Amino acid sequence: MYPRIRDLRHDADKTQRELAEYLNVHQTTYSDYELGKLDIPTEILIKLADYYHTSVDYLLGRTTNRF
Repeated sequence: MYPRIRDLRHDADKTQRELAEYLNVHQTTYSDYELGKLDIPTEILIKLADYYHTSVDYLLGRTTNRF
């Protein structure tokens, strides 16, 4: 469901644990976000967009323009 957050994490050479700590969630919760098992709350999407210097629309696949 959200392959872009996985791809961005891989591109940044970060682990799920590192991103989970940044987002203040459990690593299993973050993993479920990447797998599409859990919907990502708006505040988490915003933090991820800020972290990767991109837009929420890019994370959601609504645009191909990363910046």
